[in-house]
Amino acid sequence: MRATWKGLPARRHTVGWEPGLAVPAADGSPLITDHYFPRAEGDFPTLLVRSPYGRGLPWSPMYGVLFAEQGFHVVLQSCRGTGGSGGEFDLWRNEAADGRATVSWLREQPWFNGTLGTVGPSYLGYVQWALAEDPPPELKAMVVQVGLHDPHALFHADGALRLENALAVGVGMTYQHRGMAPFLKATLRLQRRLREVTTAQPLRGAHASALGGDVPWLDEVLSHPDAEDAYWDGASLAAVARRLEVPTGLITGWHDVLGDQTLEQYRRLREAGCETSLLVGPWTHTSALQQGWPEVFAESLAWLRAHLCADPSALRPTRVRVHVGGEGGGAGDWRDVEDWPPAAVVGPWFPTAQGHLIRQATAESAPLVSFRYDPADPTPSVGGPLLSRTAGARDNGTLEIRDDVLTFTGPPLTEPLDVLGPVSARLSVSTDTGHADVFTRLCDVDEQGRSINVCDGLGRLRTDGQEPSRITVPMSATAHRFAVGHRVRWQISGGAHPRYARNPGTGESPLDATAFAPVRITLHADSALMLAVLPRGSGAGTTGNG
Repeated sequence: MRATWKGLPARRHTVGWEPGLAVPAADGSPLITDHYFPRAEGDFPTLLVRSPYGRGLPWSPMYGVLFAEQGFHVVLQSCRGTGGSGGEFDLWRNEAADGRATVSWLREQPWFNGTLGTVGPSYLGYVQWALAEDPPPELKAMVVQVGLHDPHALFHADGALRLENALAVGVGMTYQHRGMAPFLKATLRLQRRLREVTTAQPLRGAHASALGGDVPWLDEVLSHPDAEDAYWDGASLAAVARRLEVPTGLITGWHDVLGDQTLEQYRRLREAGCETSLLVGPWTHTSALQQGWPEVFAESLAWLRAHLCADPSALRPTRVRVHVGGEGGGAGDWRDVEDWPPAAVVGPWFPTAQGHLIRQATAESAPLVSFRYDPADPTPSVGGPLLSRTAGARDNGTLEIRDDVLTFTGPPLTEPLDVLGPVSARLSVSTDTGHADVFTRLCDVDEQGRSINVCDGLGRLRTDGQEPSRITVPMSATAHRFAVGHRVRWQISGGAHPRYARNPGTGESPLDATAFAPVRITLHADSALMLAVLPRGSGAGTTGNG
């Protein structure tokens, strides 16, 4: 690890290890737990890390060893039904009770000094929110890295199924706790069969061949697209942040599949007056724990030391630090800001029939341009917030030459344009079938003509006749500088497959559809791309050195 990740802090202590401890869960099931500790005299705070992904690589070195070296007891535990722990795994129904049971066990340990923190990424963030629903008095700090609080939103977006990510989560939850070899084998099998599975008619049940058998919980989450369905009762822990008083550090990436959830967590914590911080890097969900690990670890360690060890010396001066994309990859890409989003001017950019993107509004909502989306030949997805190796910023050139992709491009910039904050599309659209999805994306076109995706979103349309429907599609948020000579591009299409399941165009569920209907989608002139532009010389942020 030290050869791979430059800049990790020097080791303060050698580390001891107690593997295979059986901690009684809420119902008495054994939760298998490893204890890492500094080999030194004195009291040390404890970090609780609960995971459904096993306790071996990479969790053992990244969380057990590295944090114990820095002066923490680390309790690394397999969630029920995973990694040898008893009981059956459930996506959300047991984590709060099992977390509280583990804290009860901690109170009986002679080395526990009564000061507790939590840390971890992804689902390891969800279990932190579950414990914080009724936080024990010992809980003094949390660090949620690329973390989850709403399982429904991980699998569904405005009625559309996040298909590729759902399959990747299915593989991770099913195989990762069994060890790296079974997990890698299952991941490769999914990659080989991805096209076959994602184009199956019907889609329901097709994933079994790629996942090595039935995965009942995955069948269930795919079958319940409505967040208000009773199936999802108790799943979302969004409300926890509204009343939390435990200092909570948040970390995400601009291409993290859970980035929107992290920004929502930050907003709710700020509204509640809870002490919080936010770090957003140039990462995907997985690269935050790979290339981004030195920054993620340093941020996490500084927060935990400040709130568990009364040592705030490594905290940064501002509440928020974001990586500003498009600046060239140097140390100056990091920017410290007092809050998120910073004060910016949100304004519209309008499409024209000639494919331009302009700042002047048109006078009417007349039809502007149309295209045909055929679910039998779906518009492919390129990059963005995925769990696969194809995630992140990618060249969209081959995508944008397709007939079913519209692009609207601004003129070359004569001065830099800083977009910092939420991005959205205000769409006025009609269709000939009444059923369609609209995928909308912001891209940065460089001087060589390469179009690189910045952020995006998808909305589901219901239209009636030729009357346009008006919807606003959130496109996540970004911190991106469009350099001099670059151009702003707005890309619009009828889907992004297999990132999202195909809209069959018939109104039928994407899971059960066996017939598809092509749809003609018409964009109207009163549509607009909404960008949060930071005024030049506003002083809203200072450039850090990372």
